[in-house]
Order: sequence, then C-alpha cells, then structure tokens
Amino acid sequence: MASRVSAGFLLYRRRAGALEVLLAHPGGPFYARRDEGAWSIPKGEPEPGEELLAAARRELREEIGCEPREPLIALGSVVQRGGKTVHAWACESDHDEGAPLPASTFELEWPPRSGRRRSFPEIDRVAYFPIAEAQRKINEAQRVFLTRLEEALRA
Repeated sequence: MASRVSAGFLLYRRRAGALEVLLAHPGGPFYARRDEGAWSIPKGEPEPGEELLAAARRELREEIGCEPREPLIALGSVVQRGGKTVHAWACESDHDEGAPLPASTFELEWPPRSGRRRSFPEIDRVAYFPIAEAQRKINEAQRVFLTRLEEALRA
C-alpha cells in the first residue's frame, strides 16, 4: 500500500514582536475533545498529477479561504505516525482567524456501526498561537515545521 502524501502551509505573523503561527483544528467526532497534539497546518492530499506546491495553495484556499503571499519558505517534509508524508511551506499572513471558514466537509458513518452517515467540517476552527503554545498544540510530527520556520526567519 502506498503511503499517503499531503501538502500545506504554515502561516505566520508577528504581534508585539512575537512570532505567531496559524494552526487548524480538525473537525469531526474523533477530535471534538482533543486539543494538545491535535492541531495541524492547513493541508491536504494532491489531486492526481498535481504538484505539491499547487496542492498546498489549493488546500489553503479551500480550507482557510486565503491565498499564500510571497516570499514562500520551504519547510521540507515530515512523516507522521500513520505513515503520511506532509510537505510544508510557510508565508507571512494577516489572515483573520475569526473569518468564516469555507464549507469543506467529509462524510463518516456516525455513530460507528449505526448505518447513518453524517457530514463534518474538515476544519472546525483556526487560531494563531505563539510558538511555545503552538509546540504543544500541533501534531507531534509537525513540530519540526515550527523549528524550521524559526531558523529560516533568523537567517
């Protein structure tokens, strides 16, 4: 079985001299009560034949409702516990975290073995976090993206 691949963006801003990053909380029943370690960069799987950066741009549009701004910072890739490889880029953004999210949804049989299918939002909320807090909130494998961003901005 081929491993899955995703591509996404880590948006950042500076507030009162401090670096903050925008993270997305996944929707649906599995994450409803999870906080620390559950957040992620906005990301998604590329369409067949789609380049990774193009997929990352499309996913940011579809999931958050904004466009990345140049210059872009390549953050490389990580392999998450489930085997998915996530490729990431970063860019500065003034995206309004309180803006309504696009209506991207997925279907799931819920409750399990009930025979009923329900729709859930792919992302139920986004928020900017200072780096120290983001380190606790983000998926463990994606923490390296925060470190790589800080290193790139110091260079």
